[in-house]
Amino acid sequence: MSIQILDPSTLPTDDNLPGNSYAFCVDLTGTPWFTSKGAMIAYYGTVQFEPLSRTSVTGMVASQFSSPLYADDWVVAQGKGKLILGDRGFDINSFDLDDGNLTIRASSLLAFEPGLSLKQSIVPGFLTLLGTGKFLASSNGPVMFAEPPLRVDPQALVGWADTPAPSHHFDAQWMSSFLSATAGFFGMDSGEERQFDFTGTGTVLIQSSEKVLDDKHLFRHVESQTASLSQVSLQQLHRSIGARLQQ
Repeated sequence: MSIQILDPSTLPTDDNLPGNSYAFCVDLTGTPWFTSKGAMIAYYGTVQFEPLSRTSVTGMVASQFSSPLYADDWVVAQGKGKLILGDRGFDINSFDLDDGNLTIRASSLLAFEPGLSLKQSIVPGFLTLLGTGKFLASSNGPVMFAEPPLRVDPQALVGWADTPAPSHHFDAQWMSSFLSATAGFFGMDSGEERQFDFTGTGTVLIQSSEKVLDDKHLFRHVESQTASLSQVSLQQLHRSIGARLQQ
């Protein structure tokens, strides 16, 4: 069995490692990148990773990063060298936006160039990229591209571009069960019961699996919403979560 030994001369420029869809090499040439914390596997050269709150490029961060809820999950990588990124053994793909508008699952977004600006989507657990540039995203299996109208399992959804945000669609039989037993709300986790409904024009990105690992981004969004709840509502939420934990 032949083993390829990597070094700066054999690493690709802004592409997946040869024969390896789980790792991607970013060629840093002085232009900084936004990268997700924990995505770095290794690097060659002189590379610095700066928290967004203490970076030397504060102007770039202020103009291109507008999502305070997720600011602690990101760093600015800058310098000169080859930066290798990965994500839990998931497939990694690069995408190019040209004056585009794309919303993506927050836990799938690994890195993006500063030509793109990031904003917080109104859909919990998702972020929106605007502008022109390259970004990296992970997926559980290869990504499929589909045109609306269609419905997608929420856990298989990676993102959508140039199309309106989805609405929820609930299976009629599940709705009947829900109306008779509202506690079942916290048990809905199947695409056969609940889907995202896309209409209009654009492109929907779908991963080849409906398995999504524990999503800290979605948890952070839900946690942030509890500040507006009354004590009675918080007690009701506590009971609902307790019932869910017992299942």
